[in-house]
Amino acid sequence: MGDFMNMYKRIKDLREDSDLTQTAVAKAINISQRSYSYYESGERMVSPEILIRLAKFYNTSVDYILELTNNTKPYN
Repeated sequence: MGDFMNMYKRIKDLREDSDLTQTAVAKAINISQRSYSYYESGERMVSPEILIRLAKFYNTSVDYILELTNNTKPYN
């Protein structure tokens, strides 16, 4: 377990930078807090659908979440 921890570090960073709880983000993207905590801790791989929901919620790109870019702005 924890193989994805570094891959999804930005999920936690985005949440903390927005001063949100795991519960608030989970509710906003329509998943349970437990599922969200698994993603944030790296215990579960984030599906493409959830990545898209997170990117839309934070108004960023999936590439930013996956650390493929440092540009926080979404593509237009």
